[in-house]
Amino acid sequence: MSEELRRALEDELADRRSAVLAPVVERLSARYREGGAASTPILRTAADASAYAAYRMPATWAALRHVLGEAAAQRPGLAPRTLLDVGGGTGAALWAAVETWPGLSALTVFEQAEQASALGARLARSAEHPALRSARWVRGVLGPTTTLPEADVATLSYVLGELAEPLRDKVIDEMHRVADTVVVVEPGTPGGYRRVLAARDRLIAAGRSVAAPCPHEAACPIAGADWCHFAARVSRTSLHRQVKSGTLGHEDEKFSYVVATRAAGPHAGSRVLRHPLRRKGMVQLRVCAGDGELRDRVVSKRDPDAYRAARDVEWGDPWP
Repeated sequence: MSEELRRALEDELADRRSAVLAPVVERLSARYREGGAASTPILRTAADASAYAAYRMPATWAALRHVLGEAAAQRPGLAPRTLLDVGGGTGAALWAAVETWPGLSALTVFEQAEQASALGARLARSAEHPALRSARWVRGVLGPTTTLPEADVATLSYVLGELAEPLRDKVIDEMHRVADTVVVVEPGTPGGYRRVLAARDRLIAAGRSVAAPCPHEAACPIAGADWCHFAARVSRTSLHRQVKSGTLGHEDEKFSYVVATRAAGPHAGSRVLRHPLRRKGMVQLRVCAGDGELRDRVVSKRDPDAYRAARDVEWGDPWP
């Protein structure tokens, strides 16, 4: 998490004791683990919004920073000026976006939970980036006839699982209509992967090009009991540890995602799908290749250049 966001959270939550937030965190965590469509806002009270910000904003920021960074790396021509965060909660995506694309000049959050919007707006007003300070928070409910504001980039993170299944396609279609680049992030679980895959298929059918993570627009080669997901390391603040009753100074946020753009562009040659297996003089990689196939690549010292690259590559990185 950025130092600026960490300070903003600490200042905002300074008067919220961890003993008060911890049971709210546990209740919210149980609700999110339960899954299923939400008929009413999950973040209903100021305590709900504070607890959510304390335990979820660092992880959401880490996932979005990774995802948007991959989009920027694979499509360096992307230079968005406007961003829309759909169902943005307390606005973690905004903070990740301005670090990825400092040239952003206008940010909008579409969110139904009044308390989450109020807290997110207070955090944003403390930021140095002018687009964050002037971010616009639009209150609204995602429904079959929802009209979203237009933007260069639209993000939808950890929201599809809270929507009734028939509504998911409508939201993806509306994002496709209003944005040049669509970013969808879900938990790195089999269910989250299936929701991302359905969004990916729909966006490709509408003529979109996949910027990340896939190196192709072919059918996903992962099937059966496996699923495509990645991880971002999250450094825990002291408050984060307290409200989650954690002892480690970090945790790993696992997520599935897709970034789809209107304009075709370069893809990664392949994408590393698992932690590389490193042995003496050898590295084994499981990659999704540009032709749409899964391959196990063994790199040895006999190929010195490839071996040096393989020693540094990590889960989720492009290869070569």
